[in-house]
Amino acid sequence: MPSTSPVAEFDAATARAWLAAGRDGLAAAREEIDDLNVYPVPDGDTGTNLHLTVESAAEAVAELPADADRTDVLSALARGALMGARGNSGVILSQMLRGLGDGLDGHPGDAAAFGTALEQAADAAYAAVADPVEGTMLSVLRAAADVTKTDDARRDLGSLVTVAADAAREALDRTPDQLEVLRQAGVVDAGGRGVCVLLDALEEVVTGSAPRARPPQPRRAAPGRRIGGDRPADGSEAPAEEGGGPAYEVMFLLDAPAGEIPALRETLRPLGDSLVVVGGEPTWNVHVHVDDVGAAVEAGIEAGRPYRIRVTHLLDNARAARAGRDLPPDGRGVVSVVAGAGLGALFTAAGATVVSGGPGHRASTAELLDGLRRARARDLIVLPNDADSLAVAEAAAGQARDEGLRVGVIPTRASVQALAALAVHDPQRRFEDDIVHMTAAAGHCRHGAVTVAAREAVTMAGVCHEGDVLGVLDGDFAIIGDAIDTVACAVVDRMLGSGGELVTLVTGADIDDGLADAVVEHLHRTRPEVDSLVYAGGQPRYPLLIGVE
Repeated sequence: MPSTSPVAEFDAATARAWLAAGRDGLAAAREEIDDLNVYPVPDGDTGTNLHLTVESAAEAVAELPADADRTDVLSALARGALMGARGNSGVILSQMLRGLGDGLDGHPGDAAAFGTALEQAADAAYAAVADPVEGTMLSVLRAAADVTKTDDARRDLGSLVTVAADAAREALDRTPDQLEVLRQAGVVDAGGRGVCVLLDALEEVVTGSAPRARPPQPRRAAPGRRIGGDRPADGSEAPAEEGGGPAYEVMFLLDAPAGEIPALRETLRPLGDSLVVVGGEPTWNVHVHVDDVGAAVEAGIEAGRPYRIRVTHLLDNARAARAGRDLPPDGRGVVSVVAGAGLGALFTAAGATVVSGGPGHRASTAELLDGLRRARARDLIVLPNDADSLAVAEAAAGQARDEGLRVGVIPTRASVQALAALAVHDPQRRFEDDIVHMTAAAGHCRHGAVTVAAREAVTMAGVCHEGDVLGVLDGDFAIIGDAIDTVACAVVDRMLGSGGELVTLVTGADIDDGLADAVVEHLHRTRPEVDSLVYAGGQPRYPLLIGVE
């Protein structure tokens, strides 16, 4: 519980008290923050992700002895947050906490030192994102840090955290003016609201009195396109690895038109460093140091035809020695995040190690890292199968690389893409060649779905109402209808509009009897040349997942 008298210095006891107050504050605000999502299905779980991330940090700190110093407390806090990070917001928060700890290391906990550490926390959060965008939790944190630079703000710790919390609330209110999708939806940024909760908790702990009450942010109807919950428009990715740089050197020759090269450079630049693209049309030589081999190769596939791909692990032996772990035997494993018992059985039968995840229960960094260890292989390929799990997958991969493992993350955003990737997986190939084939197969698989609206919301197809059937195309709610079989057939027709030879249907836990049969019959009648496969996935919220290859 927070103290009833002001705190003069941010010490170990204050850090513990803030962590407890922040966890409780996020628990209380979780539903409010989740509700800032304007998706018509309940996939917006920013509040839940932030709360679970901080709860993991609290569990890590609870394992320390009672007399642990501030450095140990903040180190455990940051690592616990990283290992428990869920979603993009959780990953960004874990880096913010790490930056705060690094900024205070070796310095007193007075107002001046804490203000400087808060600036470093903002820097670390921004560094965790490849392409930062204002109007997100990043800009809320930056506003809180910037306002503490004045001598007046740094008069004492209570004054500093009070002005920081006030500035964060004001910055949160500005987020709809900074980000068009927020303005159109009539809400503030969900991740930014979470930052405000944490700073309010800090103010309460340090000053001994609760900050001004803040009413829940309303959901206001507004015309426009939809936005996501824990899909902030900040291009967030996993943070760069600590000390030592990226893990892999990737080199390949590329046949591509000259016009594709500027976009290729822009795609590769945020992935790592040492980027060089030289040559001339039609052949280019590409070199880059990255942590995500799959993303680098995928960028080459998007630009043209990569070949003679060479991947060199830069830090295998040093990391293994530093981690002090025995490496697993040679071999290759695939780790896949799945939602639903049927999908789990399907991926297990295909040889993958399964980690439970999906909407409502995002896999954490620690859960994915456990899956990588359970795979018992030196070379590992991760299939996140969810846009919100990409950053967490990268964070887990970074931890596994510290243990001497070679890990590639293929950016699958749907289970049907992972099934396509697994269909071409060949552990007898070279590791980098296997990643190329799996990445290409996943990229060539368009994904769709059918679900039911749980609330009124604005979509790219117009305003939907509770109970409407929604057709999803590549992550966008593109069709609104009344009958689930009609919408499912419409989704398939649109996906086949640009070609396709195979349609994969994965049925969910809430499927209506005969839905898959109706879609297959529609295909036989309208597109007899197209093959179809049906799997019982058992996933929640989406009665039907659809893939077209």
